[in-house]
Amino acid sequence: MAEDSPEISTIRRNSLWAAYTPVIMLVVLIVLAFVLYGEDATGGPVQVALLFIAILSGWIGIRHGHKPKDIFQGAIDSVTTAIGAIFILLAIGALIGTWNMSGTIATLTDYGIRFINPTFFYVAVVGVTALIALSIGSSWTVVGTLGAALVGIGIALGLSAEITAGAVISGAYFGDKLSPLSETTNLTPAVSGTDLYTHIKLMTKRTIPSITVATVIFFFIGLRAQPEGGFDLTQATDAIEEAFKIGIIMLLPLLVVVLLAIKKVQPSVTILLGALTAGIIAVIFQTDVVLAFVNEPDLPEALALFKGVWSAMATGFVADTGFAGLDDLLSGGGMESMLNTVWLILSALAFGGVMAVTGQLGRIIEPLRERAKSDSGILVATGVTAIGINLVAADQYLAIVLTGTSFREEYEKRGLAPEMLSTTIEGTATVSSPLIPWNSCGAYMSASLGVATFAYLPYAFFNLIDIAFTFLFAILKINIKHVTPDEELPPAPEQVRLYGIDKDIAPIEEVGQIKKRRK
Repeated sequence: MAEDSPEISTIRRNSLWAAYTPVIMLVVLIVLAFVLYGEDATGGPVQVALLFIAILSGWIGIRHGHKPKDIFQGAIDSVTTAIGAIFILLAIGALIGTWNMSGTIATLTDYGIRFINPTFFYVAVVGVTALIALSIGSSWTVVGTLGAALVGIGIALGLSAEITAGAVISGAYFGDKLSPLSETTNLTPAVSGTDLYTHIKLMTKRTIPSITVATVIFFFIGLRAQPEGGFDLTQATDAIEEAFKIGIIMLLPLLVVVLLAIKKVQPSVTILLGALTAGIIAVIFQTDVVLAFVNEPDLPEALALFKGVWSAMATGFVADTGFAGLDDLLSGGGMESMLNTVWLILSALAFGGVMAVTGQLGRIIEPLRERAKSDSGILVATGVTAIGINLVAADQYLAIVLTGTSFREEYEKRGLAPEMLSTTIEGTATVSSPLIPWNSCGAYMSASLGVATFAYLPYAFFNLIDIAFTFLFAILKINIKHVTPDEELPPAPEQVRLYGIDKDIAPIEEVGQIKKRRK
């Protein structure tokens, strides 16, 4: 250790200006990207901006004594934590392709058109997604499977895809947040020093009012909705039933995904098995659809069917029902369709990793923690930090771990109950992540639902209201709990000094292990 001391002493502390410069420059470039490219900004321009600002952040780090190889390794370590998420994204792409080919999406759309009243559609979406997410503890699985189908049904009914996506995310994140099976709901109390059920119990005091208000809003939007631009429903159902075989058996892939998720099978494996099940269903029940898709008459039928499923998983499926709007709805998917999102996640995490390893991220957090003088102040500072790390480091797991371990000691000093820390983090880090286009969660939700993040953001009412209630409860000092002298806090997890934050922070490898099991 003594041999390392001279090297460590050459690293100088970042000034606030040095720490904020990359963030300010990134905001400027991202705003400019959306001005110039609109919704296409995340198709490349934002990724380029993130990589160049990562270089700027690295240069600042070198100027403060960090070695280039350490900075580069920090970026690699950060990107490595997303491997689990990337496999899930690719699996979702394969699943959407085979679900379109197998008639799973077509069956859900047909049943949705026939049995769901458009007036209550948004409320039904919130309820269904919330119930399933609560059961399986996975917002990602719900959004990537059932959520994508519900958006398609909404479009068929002439309802807003953006509002439907907001309803899907609202229900999925509510259920995920309160589920004892959810990894974020287990991770947050663990890094904060409380237990799971104490955390959930306190969280319900904000989460239940948040989803209630959100559901009421969706109800009134549904009452006032005037479906337009949708399909002629009779023609649509006739076209679906002419092009695909429709029946309960076509929903078997959805059942497989839900059952495997409940069994806590690794998420990417669960989704790929759901995709494979749909491929088998397509070969058995939608033979003509698969052969027409491949369109190679000279190829033996068995090989043509095999190639059809393979192609749907790799590059997506193209429907040909003779009904233009329906063809758009029932086409798409394939692992290829997720590559742009993967690019976005890798670029964002590389930037976040450089900011962290050079100490710039820690320097930004430091004043927030030190200037909070009251209980309300420390709660607000916690929430701002969690959202800020989501914006900069582009990942909710990093936001949870870094915020929890940075503020834990401060909460203990002030006598604030550790569940105050955990619920504040959940009310900001977890629910804000799908609202940021370059965050791994925001990129995933947009890719899975086919709706731009900024387009559904105004309608993710639960997420927005839960964030607002988190800060409002803190400012008004509602439900603030303190630790009594005879209470014994759980021991802190083993920690190490990392990333220039003047606190003991859980190593990024721990976050990586969690994310490899990501929803």
